[in-house]
Amino acid sequence: MRIFALHSDYLRYRVRRKAVEAAPDLSDGEREGGAEECLVLFTAFESSDSERSVEAALREVETLSRRLGVRRLVLYPWVHLTETPAPFNVAVRLYRSLADSLESAGFDLLRVPIGWYKEFEIRVKGHPLAESLRVVGPEAGPSESTGAEGEVEGEEKGRFLLLWPDGREEELTDWRGVENEVLRIVVRNEVFGKPPSGGEPAHISLMRRLELVDYEPASDVGHFRFYPNGTLVKRLIEDLASDVASSLGAMEIETPLLYRLDVPAIAGQAAKFVERNYQIPMGKTTLILRFAGDFGLFEMMKDMVISYRDLPLSFYEISPSFRLEQRGECVGLRRLRGFTMPDIHTFAADVDQGMEMYERYFHEYHRLLSSLGVDYAVVFRVVGEFYDRLKPAILRMLSGVGKPALIEILPEMKHYWALKHEFQVVDTVEGNAQLSTVQLDVEDSDRYGIFYVDRDGSKRPGVIVHTSMGSVERMIYAILETAARRANLGEKPSLPLWLSPTQVRIIPVSQDNLDYARSVMESLDSAGIRVDLDDRDISLAKKIREAERKWVPYIAVVGSREERAGTVRLRVRGEEGERDCGVEDLIEEIRSKTVNMPYRPLTVPKLLSRRPIFVGSS
Repeated sequence: MRIFALHSDYLRYRVRRKAVEAAPDLSDGEREGGAEECLVLFTAFESSDSERSVEAALREVETLSRRLGVRRLVLYPWVHLTETPAPFNVAVRLYRSLADSLESAGFDLLRVPIGWYKEFEIRVKGHPLAESLRVVGPEAGPSESTGAEGEVEGEEKGRFLLLWPDGREEELTDWRGVENEVLRIVVRNEVFGKPPSGGEPAHISLMRRLELVDYEPASDVGHFRFYPNGTLVKRLIEDLASDVASSLGAMEIETPLLYRLDVPAIAGQAAKFVERNYQIPMGKTTLILRFAGDFGLFEMMKDMVISYRDLPLSFYEISPSFRLEQRGECVGLRRLRGFTMPDIHTFAADVDQGMEMYERYFHEYHRLLSSLGVDYAVVFRVVGEFYDRLKPAILRMLSGVGKPALIEILPEMKHYWALKHEFQVVDTVEGNAQLSTVQLDVEDSDRYGIFYVDRDGSKRPGVIVHTSMGSVERMIYAILETAARRANLGEKPSLPLWLSPTQVRIIPVSQDNLDYARSVMESLDSAGIRVDLDDRDISLAKKIREAERKWVPYIAVVGSREERAGTVRLRVRGEEGERDCGVEDLIEEIRSKTVNMPYRPLTVPKLLSRRPIFVGSS
């Protein structure tokens, strides 16, 4: 069964004529109708559906209605959602059963007739949770297409509480009492189902104004073009992820983008994301574009000979990945169909060894997000039987970052992991999105035939730690949204200095000072600082204004006085006033603020007079 759910201001319909001869006859009162402030359920019944599908669908609708705070439903039969429809007589039976179940559950339900051609008018609300596709089946249960990159599909909700670093637990009865603003919004959205207000997140306009990223109309939705400065930012974040992987001893690999669906292990993984796969028919088989880096790594590992002496064993890959997200869910860089995921997988002997690596990843990702200037909330999800055993490790991690966490305790093992956590970021429209995540996988080693040879010569399955800092694109989203949120508090928005495409812009007071400006630029450039020179014949005020608009961290103005003194007049973003600064002092200041961070040179022309405009922003 497929349910396309739309949170709507209203829906109105009028029947025209029968689409199926066996369609039930209608009374005059059933031929037209409507509802306001409702959740519209466009529903297709499939050939594999049974009464168990109805039970699963009811659970899904109840969960969604709680999240949206709506009890008025419209059940609208919509066969076009599926290529394998149930026979009409079966569809009618399932339609009536689902309608009866929804009404028995206390919903105010409008039944739109089945088997008739209809005209309808609908207005859908604009918030990020307004549209979602639910796919439920008689055996496998529901899977949901609204998860973030790296999230597990169709996750059953458990019991929620707040856990503090000192061990205090607090049952959640209201989100308003949570002190930390980021955690408060995450608790509201995750636990109490209060949807964000809607509107466009700030990063969408910022990514264009800063000439970083833009929509690509010639591609599929959710695929973006990166301008030179955006590509530089993307590569620097990838370098940072590589540094983290290298520091943890991970070996870099590269695996294919395409896999055959007639390989049982691949088919099993793909089935978890069945409605989100890019599939390519190829002769007698079908190829799938990978949605994560697991495919190739697991195929590689099951062919390896691994000794207990080799453990823990880690692998790293920058994984271009693809997920066929719903069109309405693709919002800027928050959710994409094509994205870049730095994946690390660690194969460990047992849970204890796996948790040692888990804690290391947790702290490394905290350091990584701190270097990006991104604030976050911690969310742990743990299977109930593992909570007491793993709680001391969770408390150590929380103490290390000085943050409380939202804890979800699941009643039973529903997925491959016993424990996972997410660092969640909040954007300017109060939506939340997952960034870094670590998962303790206690099942897949055995499932995919990945074993190690123990001391006694026996083959044993291990524990797999899945981890990623989050997609590079979503990191850019988080950085821009964090900057915009700070701007709303009166701070100047900025990128981290090490990540800023132009770290210093040299601005001569007049054309007479160009030679000195060039010499300053050359000194900074040779010292490994990304610097450019505004040599255009426009006013000084406009040059400074444009540098501010591009979030340039250091603006160095040079005139005759500075030329005589061998200095620059410095404006530092986020600081009050101006100051004189020697060139060598400026080099040392920037080096001290970017120590141990990745560096790449500027790729656009250093002279602004020779630089093209990629987006009409000036």
